[in-house]
Amino acid sequence: MFFIFGLRTALHRLGVLTRTCPNCGNTAAQILTKRVTKFSLFFIPLFPVRTRYETQCTFCGAAYGVSRSEADQLAVR
Repeated sequence: MFFIFGLRTALHRLGVLTRTCPNCGNTAAQILTKRVTKFSLFFIPLFPVRTRYETQCTFCGAAYGVSRSEADQLAVR
């Protein structure tokens, strides 16, 4: 008997913000995303292993991790 298992990552866009990028210094749109990695067994996602939040600058492409509480505050705006 063998088992097919692995990890699958899904991206969820939470919103688009206008902020100043720490990398390039331009005021541009920042995409707020939630990245959820789930354990899969026989290609069926079962439970989340890791959840990360990040913003990505649309001008330079730099991505920065944010905490869950900061992501919740930014998503409300």
